[in-house]
Amino acid sequence: MAWESETIGPDVASAGLHVSERIARDVAATQLDLEESLEASRYASHPYTSHPKDWPALVEIGETRDLPSLLIERYNSVGEVTTLCGLFPEIHRAWASVDNSLFLWRHDKWDSQCREYNEEQPIISVGLARAKSGVFVEAIQYILIVATQVELILLGICCTSSSDGSDAYAELAIQPLPEYRIASDGCEAVCISSTESGRVFISARNGQIYELFYTNGSGWGKRFRSVCVTSSIFTRFLPNALTFGASDPIIQMVTDNERHILFARTESSKLQVYDLGQNGEGQLRKITESKTLIDPRDSSNPNRTTRTGTKPSICCIAPVSKTESKRVDLVAVLSDGKRLYLTTNGNNSSFGLTSQSQSQRPSCLRVVSTRPAPPLGPISSLAPAQRPDSLAVKADSAFYSIGTLILSDSSSGQADSALITVQRDSSQLTPQFGTSFYGTGTGTGTVRNPNSRALREIVSVSPGTGWMLCAADVAPSRETVSIVQSLYADVAPLKSDPFDPFGAPEALKLWAKGDLATQHILPKRKFVVFSNMGLTELAVNRPVDILKRLLERNVGTNQIHDFFIRYGTAESAAMCLMLASKLAFNEEEIVSLSNTICEKAAEAFENPILVGTATAQAGYGTGTGTGTRSPAGGFSMGQVVQEAGPVFSGQYEGLCLCASRLLVPVWEFPVMSVRGGNINKGIENRAELVRCRLESRAMRVLEGKIRDLEYFFRVRRDNKRGLYGTVVGTGTSGILYGTSGTRGSTSMSGSAKRQRPLYSSSELAAMEVRAIDCLRRLLRRSGEALYLLQIVSQHNVSRLAQQMDSDARQRLAQLSFRQLVCSDEGHQLAAALISNLMEYYVGPERTGSLDDISAKLREGCPSYFNESDLDFFLAVEHLEKAKSANRPEEKHKAAKDAFSFVKKVPDSVHLGNLCKRFEAVRFYEAVVILPLQKAKELASNPDSDPTQIHECYSIITNALRNLIQPQTLTLTLDEASRSQHMRQLIQLGLESTDSAFHEHLYKTLIELGLENELLQFGGPDLVDFLKNSSHSTREGNNIGLGTVKYLDLLAKYYVSKGQHREASQLLYRLAERQGSPTDGPTLQQRHQYLSNAILQAKTAGGLTQEGFLNILEDKLTVLGFQMRIKEALESIASKMSDGEEGTGGGVRLDGRVAKEKADELALNLKSITQLYNDYAMPFELYEACLEILNFAHYTGGADGRIVSETWARLLNQALSTGGVKEACSVLKRVGPKLYDGDGACLPLDSVCLHLEKAALERLTKGIELTGDDDVARALLATCHNAYEPVVSVYDKLLSNGAIVPSLSLKLRLFRSVLSVLRDWALTLTASGSVQSYSGAFWMDRTAVINQGVKDKIVTLSNKYMTEVRRLPLPQNQTEPVSLGFRELEEQLLNPSTSHSIF
Repeated sequence: MAWESETIGPDVASAGLHVSERIARDVAATQLDLEESLEASRYASHPYTSHPKDWPALVEIGETRDLPSLLIERYNSVGEVTTLCGLFPEIHRAWASVDNSLFLWRHDKWDSQCREYNEEQPIISVGLARAKSGVFVEAIQYILIVATQVELILLGICCTSSSDGSDAYAELAIQPLPEYRIASDGCEAVCISSTESGRVFISARNGQIYELFYTNGSGWGKRFRSVCVTSSIFTRFLPNALTFGASDPIIQMVTDNERHILFARTESSKLQVYDLGQNGEGQLRKITESKTLIDPRDSSNPNRTTRTGTKPSICCIAPVSKTESKRVDLVAVLSDGKRLYLTTNGNNSSFGLTSQSQSQRPSCLRVVSTRPAPPLGPISSLAPAQRPDSLAVKADSAFYSIGTLILSDSSSGQADSALITVQRDSSQLTPQFGTSFYGTGTGTGTVRNPNSRALREIVSVSPGTGWMLCAADVAPSRETVSIVQSLYADVAPLKSDPFDPFGAPEALKLWAKGDLATQHILPKRKFVVFSNMGLTELAVNRPVDILKRLLERNVGTNQIHDFFIRYGTAESAAMCLMLASKLAFNEEEIVSLSNTICEKAAEAFENPILVGTATAQAGYGTGTGTGTRSPAGGFSMGQVVQEAGPVFSGQYEGLCLCASRLLVPVWEFPVMSVRGGNINKGIENRAELVRCRLESRAMRVLEGKIRDLEYFFRVRRDNKRGLYGTVVGTGTSGILYGTSGTRGSTSMSGSAKRQRPLYSSSELAAMEVRAIDCLRRLLRRSGEALYLLQIVSQHNVSRLAQQMDSDARQRLAQLSFRQLVCSDEGHQLAAALISNLMEYYVGPERTGSLDDISAKLREGCPSYFNESDLDFFLAVEHLEKAKSANRPEEKHKAAKDAFSFVKKVPDSVHLGNLCKRFEAVRFYEAVVILPLQKAKELASNPDSDPTQIHECYSIITNALRNLIQPQTLTLTLDEASRSQHMRQLIQLGLESTDSAFHEHLYKTLIELGLENELLQFGGPDLVDFLKNSSHSTREGNNIGLGTVKYLDLLAKYYVSKGQHREASQLLYRLAERQGSPTDGPTLQQRHQYLSNAILQAKTAGGLTQEGFLNILEDKLTVLGFQMRIKEALESIASKMSDGEEGTGGGVRLDGRVAKEKADELALNLKSITQLYNDYAMPFELYEACLEILNFAHYTGGADGRIVSETWARLLNQALSTGGVKEACSVLKRVGPKLYDGDGACLPLDSVCLHLEKAALERLTKGIELTGDDDVARALLATCHNAYEPVVSVYDKLLSNGAIVPSLSLKLRLFRSVLSVLRDWALTLTASGSVQSYSGAFWMDRTAVINQGVKDKIVTLSNKYMTEVRRLPLPQNQTEPVSLGFRELEEQLLNPSTSHSIF
C-alpha cells in the first residue's frame, strides 16, 4: 500500500495523543528520586534480589589484560619502592608509578603502547586536570600533575585522533613544561583532585588542602604556585616546614561538579565538606567535618564494631548525580559493605519534595539513609544482622558510579578477591499496564507492585583476579556519546562541550534512568577494574541482552515465560520487538545478530501464550462473570461506574513502549533553537540565527531506529503475519482512531438476563490491529519528519526562516516535534520550509539540481512533499528561465509553460511570491487567475479567514499599482507597454464572476485615479457598487468626501452611457449637499455642478417641461449672487483690520465679522432671502441688493420706495468715494443688468434726478467739475443707447415742477436733454448717409421711421426752447441753451441750408 493512499491525519493525530500519554507515564516512572526509594526500602523485607541461576550471567568478565611488560620489568628491577596506580577515564588511560617512573597505557583496549615518564625523585602522587584555556597551546588538552617528595610538576597531555576519526584518544604525547615546576616546600602530597573547570587541589600529609594556580606568565604574579586554602590566614603564608599539628591526612577527594562541592575522606574515616562557590570558582570554604555518621532512623548503627571487634571504615566516597537524586549528594561505602547516603542540605524533611536549588549552598553533612550490605550467598529471609560471618562482606576497596556499586570482597581469605556488583533491579520498575485504546475501561490505570517505590537491587558475584585497587566506567564510543548528548540534552541535565573533556561522564548519567528506558540507545554498561594482576573488563548485561542470550540458547517456552513474568508482559514484548527490529544494538552488534534470533524474538512477540490477547474489560454491572470485582479483588461497592472497553495484549503495549521511548527525546521539545535567545520567546529579530535543535547524526540514528520499527510492522501487514493474519477480510484498511460503538449493552426488564460478551474475539483482534497500524503510521510519519529536518539542517536554516513572515517564524520557533508530526500547523510549516528550501535550487544562487533534491524529498518524506509540490517548483524553475530569456516570445512561452504546471497552488507556497515571479516576466494572466482561484477556494470554506481572501485580491491590485506607480519591476517598460499591461490586467480581473473582487478592483482603480479605465471597462455591477459605496460612506444625511468621489464617478458614468436625466439629478444633489469647515465643496465647485446639471437637463429635453431646468437655472443665478457677495465680504475683510470698524445697515462692522460671514457663505448654498437680509444689506452691498430685488421681481409697492432708497444709497456710496464720475460708472455697470424686463428695479427718473442734483451741487460748490452730458450719457448706457426712454425721463422731470423746484437744476436738466437730443439727431443723420446702399423697401421704411423721430425731436426742441426762455434766470445762462434747441430744430427742418450744429 502506497503511503499516499493511507489515511494520515486522524490516525496520526490520535496515535500521537496516546504516545504523549505513554511518554508522560514512562517518564514519571523513571523520575523516582533516590531519597524516596531509600525511604520506601526501609519498610521492605528484602532490599536485594539475586539473578536466576539458569539464566545467562548478569555480569560477564570480559577481556583481561596484563600489565605492560615495561612496567613489570621496571617493578622487578627495583626493590621495595613507592608504587601507585590509578585510572584516567577522561583520556582512556591507566597509569602506574614505580619509584620515579610514571607509565601510561590504554585501559579500554590493548594497543601495545606504554608511555614512560621519569623524574629524579620518587613519585608520590599523580593527578589529571583539564587545562585552563589561554594558558597553554591549544594542543594541550589536559595537564598531568606529578608530585614528588620535593617538587610539584605540570606536564602537558596531547591526545590525537586516529586516521578515521573513530578514536579520539588513539595517540597520547606527554609534553614537559619546564616553567611549571615548583618546590613542594615540605608538602608531601597524598591525593590530587580537579574540577570540571580545571581547578587543581592537592591534599597533603599534614591534613591541609593546597590549590595550584598557574597562568601564562603575562601578569605580575608567579607563573606557577601552590596556596594552602584550608589553613588560617596567618599560617597560610608560612612555609610548610613551619606548620605543626596532628595530621589526619586526606586520602580521597571527589568533586561534585553539578553542585560545586568538594568532598574529602581522611585516613581516620572522617568526611569533610568544602564549598567551591556558586559557580565553582569561589574560594574553597570548609563547611563541616563529620566524625560520627549515624542514621537516627537506622536500628543498626553503622559505627558499631563487627563481630571480629573491628570498626568498619569508609573505603570509598562518590558524589550522587542530580539525575539520581536532587537531595542526596554523597554515598559512602563502608568496609563491611554498607552504604551511607548523605546530604549537605540542613532541611530534615524525609522526602525531597523541595529539591535543593542551585543557589542553595551546603550547610551540613548528615545521613539520609543507611543501606545494608549485600549478601554473599543466596537471598534468604534472614535479616542482615542475623547472617553468619561467612556471608559478611569484607570490602577492601569499592567503586560507585550512577547507581552501580562494585565491591572487592576479601572475606574468603583467598589471594583473589571476589567482585560484587550491585545495581538496581530493573524488573521491579516494570508496571503492568492495562490500557484501553479507545479511552474506555481502566484507561491509564496501572497495576504496580506496592513495593515498587522501594530501592531493590540485584547482586552479582564474579570471581576476581588478585585484589581490586581501583575501577572506572568505560565510556561508550565518541559517536554514541555525541548522539546521546544531542538527543537527551533537554530530557536529562546533560552538558554538551565541543571539546568533549567531560562528555562521557555526562552521557553516563543517562544510565540513572534504568536499563529499560535506555537500552534502545545506550550500549551495555562496562567497567574496568585495576587489580594487582592487571586490568579486567566487566560488562553488565541489559535485560534485552539476557533475552538475546536465552533465545540463542534455544531455551523452551517456559524460560521465556519466566522472563515475561519477571519483567512484565509489556516490557518483555518491547524487548522482543527490539530484537526483532534490531533497535538495541549498534552497527557492529547488528552484524553479529543473526536473523534466526530476530525471527525467534518476533515469534515470541506474537505468541499469545506470552503476550496474551485482547480482552474486553467490563464496567460495573456489565462483566461477563458472575460478579464484578474492583481491581483490588473485592466487590465494587460505591465506586464510579466505568464504561466497558477493550484492553489490548502485550503486542500493542510493547509497541507503545518502544515508540514512546524512541520519541521521548524529541516529542515535546522544539525542533528549532534560536541562538542567543529563549526559544519560548520566538524569533523577534530577523538577524538571529536559527538552527535545528538536534545534530544531523543524532537525527539520522533516531530515524533509522524508528524506520526499522515501522518496517517490521509494515512487513507483517503486507505478508499478513501475526495479528494481521488473524483479521484478514475484516476491513483493516483505512482504519481510524475513534470510539467504537458500545457493544454488549443489556436490557434489564424485571429479572436479570444473561449478558452477552462485550466484544467477540475477532472484533477485539481487529481493534488491536487498528491500534497497532495507527502507531505504525505515526512512526512512519515521525521518521519522515526526522529525515526532513536532516535535509533542512544541511542548509542555512536561518535563511529559510527569514523568508517566512514574522508570525510563521514565531510559530516555527515554538514548533514541537509532536506538532510537526501530528498537527496541520506543523504540516504547513514543514511545507513552508520545503518551499523556501527549493529556492536554493531554482533561484539565481542555485546550489544543486532540482531533480536531485525533489527525488530525496519524495523518497524520504513523501507525506510532506508530494507531486503537486514538485509541479509547483517545476513551474518556478520555468519562471526563472523566463526571467533570464532575452527574446519576448521565449519569455512568454516559458511563463506559459510555468503556468501550465501550477494547477493548484499548494498551501505551503506563498502565493504573493509566486505571483511576483509571474509579474516579473509580465505574464499577468497568472497574476490574476491564481489569486482568484485561491480566493474562491477560501470562500467555499466557512471557517476560512476573510483576511486571507483580501490578501489574494491585494496580490492583483498590487501588480496594478506597480504598473501605475513605476517601481524597480517596471522601470524598463515604456508608456505604451505599461498601458497595455494595465488594460490587460483590468480586463482579466473584470472577466471573473467574483463580485467581491470586482468591488476590490473598483476601489483600487478609484484610488489610483484610473477613472477613465473604470468607466470604460466597468461591468454591469459598477452602478450598484458606486451607489452602495456612496451610501456606506455617508454619515447620516451628510454627503462626505468619500461619498462625493463615488457620486462624481456615477454622474460621469451616466453621462458616458447617455443617461442625461439621471446625471442632471445627481449633479444637482452634489451641488446642494451640506458642507462643513473641513469637508465640503467650494462655491466654484457647486457652480460647476449646477452648470453641468443644466447642460445635462437641456440635453435630456423632457426636464424643460417639468420645470426642473428652470429650478437649476434659478439656483445657478442665486449661487452667482452668493459668490459675488462672498468676494465682496472678503474684500471688506482684507481692507478692514480687526481694530477698524464701520457702520452699515445699523450694524457695527469690522473685518473679523466680514470674514466670518464670508466663511459662512463658503459652506452651503443660501436662499435669496438670506443673501439679502443677512449679508448684502447689513454690509451695504447695495449693488447685490438691487440685483437680488430685480431677480425676485420685487416691485417694492406702488411707489417703489425700497428700490429708490436702495439706488439712492448705492449712488451716495459711489459719490462719497469717487464723485459724479464714480456714480455714473456704477450706473453704467448696474443699470444695464436691471434695465431688461419691466424695469421695476431701475427707477430712471429717481436715478436721473439724484445724479443731476449731485452734479449741480458739486459743480456749484466747486468740488467737482462735471459736464452737462455726464449723467445723460450714463443713462443712455443704462438703457443700452435707447434715446427715447432717456428723453422721456427728462421730459417727465421737466414737466413736473414739483419734482424740480430749483431753476438752476431745471436749467441743468435742459442742458442734459439737449445733449441727448443732439446725439439722437446725429444717429439719424448717420443712418441716412448709409441707407442709399440698401434696398428700396428698407430705404422707404427707414425714411418713415426717421421722419417720425425727426418730428418728435423738432417738437421737443421747440417746446424746450420756449420753456428755457421763460425761466426767470439771467439771459446769459438761458440764451445758450435756448439757442441750442433752436439750431437743433432748424437743422432737422432744413438740413441743406442750415449750418451743422454737430
